Amino acid sequence: MSDVNVVVLTGYGLNCDHETAYAFELAGANSHRVHINSLIDGSVLLDDFQVMAFGGGFSWGDDHGAGVIQALRMRTNIGSQIHDFVERGNLIIGICNGFQTLVNMGLLPGFGDSAPPAEGLGQAVALTYNDCGNFRDAWVKMKTRPESSCIFTRGLNELEFPVRHGEGKFIADDETVDRLFENNQVVLQYTRDDGEIAGGEFPFNPNGSLKDIAGICDATGRIFGLMPHPEAFNHWTNHPDWTRQKEALKRRGEQLPQGLTPGIQIFQNAVDYLQDR
Repeated sequence: MSDVNVVVLTGYGLNCDHETAYAFELAGANSHRVHINSLIDGSVLLDDFQVMAFGGGFSWGDDHGAGVIQALRMRTNIGSQIHDFVERGNLIIGICNGFQTLVNMGLLPGFGDSAPPAEGLGQAVALTYNDCGNFRDAWVKMKTRPESSCIFTRGLNELEFPVRHGEGKFIADDETVDRLFENNQVVLQYTRDDGEIAGGEFPFNPNGSLKDIAGICDATGRIFGLMPHPEAFNHWTNHPDWTRQKEALKRRGEQLPQGLTPGIQIFQNAVDYLQDR
């Protein structure tokens, strides 16, 4: 049995917990879907886990902005526990609504070399309404930045995952954006079909994010937030063009890949890191 235990948050409008838990299981971890209230009331202890997953959905209906209420509730009630969790060298991933929550909590971008204090560091970046003015549900292409310190994307280069959001535009002031690049905390950027950075061009950049930023990490590389959904690419047949790819490979005498998808490799990297430390 794996010695890596993952807590996947559930409750109050979160709706990607099953897929996220399944992705971690495929990566060799022990996944536990836990209601937010169970962490707050102490019936489940954060000390029992090595990875904390803030998954996608619409926490509290996004009534006061995406991830705002979840961030406030968790920072107010268990902020010190999350601080200690990070200080012990554990990992946190925030996907879509989870990413929005992490930036509202001040856990990202986390410019320091240690965990932010329990009350957070204040919000330095934001994820706001898509420039296109509507919800985007589409697959996007990205590339990783090899200079990034992110634990989750080691060994990965070009990626394709779906986005499902109405508030995914990454914004910050120029100084903060420059600092993210200088610190190698920009992990993912949206690209065109040819693999070149999207340059803000829609629909390759689906939301208008500054500098085509799709994901960032903290200074340690152990807290990672991204808008696209890696857990949604848990099998090669999840890809919308898999039948076309299958036929093209067949004509070359090849088959669809049988190993882990790039989506699951993100979770596998987390498991490997914790097992090796």
